[in-house]
Amino acid sequence: MSSKDKVDSLKDKAAGTAKEVEGKVTGDKAREGEGKIQKAVGKAKDVLSDAKDAVADKVEDVKKDLDKND
Repeated sequence: MSSKDKVDSLKDKAAGTAKEVEGKVTGDKAREGEGKIQKAVGKAKDVLSDAKDAVADKVEDVKKDLDKND
């Protein structure tokens, strides 16, 4: 995972947690829900970044295999 992706993901998860806690403390269900959604977005960014890295690794493996066969 690139450092930019990691920072974006962590930022969303932290902000989401803060909003969720704020919503729970104040009894604001909308704010709590907003926080849960933002946390989920951060987690989704983690999964997407991991998938992107896995695809890039596979592409490199295929390129290496093709170069061996030339």
